[in-house]
Amino acid sequence: MGKSDGTSATLAASILGHLQQVESERMARAAEPVWAARVRALKAYQRERFSRSHADLLAHARYGAAARFFLDDLYGPQDFAERDAQFARIVPALVRLFPSEVVTTVDALAELHALSESLDSAMARALPSEQIDAKAYHHAWQTVGRSGDRQRQVDLVMTLGAHLDQYTRHRLLRHSLKLMRGPARAAGLGSLQTFLERGFDTFGAMNGATEFLALIEQRERALMQALFDTPLVTPATAGPAALGQLP
Repeated sequence: MGKSDGTSATLAASILGHLQQVESERMARAAEPVWAARVRALKAYQRERFSRSHADLLAHARYGAAARFFLDDLYGPQDFAERDAQFARIVPALVRLFPSEVVTTVDALAELHALSESLDSAMARALPSEQIDAKAYHHAWQTVGRSGDRQRQVDLVMTLGAHLDQYTRHRLLRHSLKLMRGPARAAGLGSLQTFLERGFDTFGAMNGATEFLALIEQRERALMQALFDTPLVTPATAGPAALGQLP
């Protein structure tokens, strides 16, 4: 579907705003190596936490590829600085070239990226060191708080999953995305193209993602509530359940 000039401008401004927020977080951390190191340790810890929480999905014949996509592309600790700088340079081309549905998904991805970086920065400030255990993570979580942002973070993950699931049933959109390979790479959008096609392929292979997404959402919200509600005075009992041992 086509985009009006007003819609294109709004989406472009939104995506750029999120990417600028991410870059601001990176620059602030770069000035403080200890803080930056704790953010990296936190990202690695959270990736391990996701692996524990959803070990059954990662090993599942039907859901494994999609769970791995979530782990690597949405919860991964990798540094997306080069990709983000690339995106920021070519946002006008992105908005112009890709279908409006895809651009809306990219905007949600950029918002999730910015929100996650902001929360990670705050969490790392509350950590005593790079050696993160259940008690330290629990304490940092409750110190930072921001329950509304945590809710929004899960909402955005679910939105991205729902978009990808919907797109797999949109044959014209899938065909359009394939036709975009050449122009996207020429415009410097190869990383985005790869992300979208990987998302399409993994979600398409599930033949319906409703149950998968419901399981992810249920567990992530239960984890979030456990971390907020469990008193810090009982980390021995709270830690394992709150940090990835949910059924």
